[in-house]
Amino acid sequence: MEALYYSKIDNHKIKCELCPHNCILKNNQSGICKVRVNKNGKLISQNYGVVSSIGFDPIEKKPLYHFYPGSEILSIGSLGCNLQCAFCQNWQISQTSVEDFNGGNQIFKSDKIIDLALSKEKNVGIAYTYNEPTVFYEFMLEVAKKAKQNELKNIMVTNGFINQEPLNELNKYIDAYSVDLKAFNNEFFIKYTKSQLEPVKETLKNIVKAGKHLEITNLVIPDLNDNPKEFELMIKWINENLGKDIVLHISKYYPTYKLKIEPTSIETMLELNNIANKYLDHVFLGNVLLPDGNNTYCPNCNEIILKRTGYLTQKHAVNSTGDCIKCGTHVLNHLN
Repeated sequence: MEALYYSKIDNHKIKCELCPHNCILKNNQSGICKVRVNKNGKLISQNYGVVSSIGFDPIEKKPLYHFYPGSEILSIGSLGCNLQCAFCQNWQISQTSVEDFNGGNQIFKSDKIIDLALSKEKNVGIAYTYNEPTVFYEFMLEVAKKAKQNELKNIMVTNGFINQEPLNELNKYIDAYSVDLKAFNNEFFIKYTKSQLEPVKETLKNIVKAGKHLEITNLVIPDLNDNPKEFELMIKWINENLGKDIVLHISKYYPTYKLKIEPTSIETMLELNNIANKYLDHVFLGNVLLPDGNNTYCPNCNEIILKRTGYLTQKHAVNSTGDCIKCGTHVLNHLN
């Protein structure tokens, strides 16, 4: 399928304008993402309708803790990515092209995905995830439009490396974003992801300005992005630019793909958790077993609002409008 967001240059070259890489492509050349290709002066989305992974997940697994907690979400992924993270957890599907992938992908029509999403009563919508959804933009957009028509919610789990014009179009249909803010250091982005920090910051501000639900994940990698002072700068920036009510997930790193350093220590996780809690109301630790789970507390009276055990979430001291039953503070905007 012909892709959106590109312009033509002389001699059959084209410029992809979907993400900040703005790849200049000669004929038959693909972008950094490996799935958007110049075919005789047209930009073609080779992964249109290609689904590498599909299934129902707890919404907390995205991770989204304050968006319809306790519900399920139909999750779909394709192939390709516009980043090249040395620590990618899904590199088998993200760091490959359609031609090179041998994992048994299927071709789906958007109506089939909508029918599947509607088939399960507890399901609230569709999550575009597993690989980077930006690089299957056209198919995501088609599915998301039909999802809205069927009163389903749309969730994008993303690295945030997208140009603002295509993001503005997505904002018409996406209800919630889970964004991976990989570090607060541009050198880290350049060396370990082959991208840049500033466009991700612009994406985060854009999402909040559009009034969409936003949760941020920060994967903490020992000696690479775990400096407490740098981390505190990131948390202050979130507080000042996005708001203290933004949900932050601090996630423990385990060795994967090309990066083989030791896992993040629990001491580091707890130290960063303490820093984040100085500035943000809702901070959670990912990939860490805690005796009382990752509960949501009222920021005013500290009453348990949502009680979690693994991916099992139970409403506690919260009413149907998301207010704390004990003190009346409004805590949650999106509840079943």
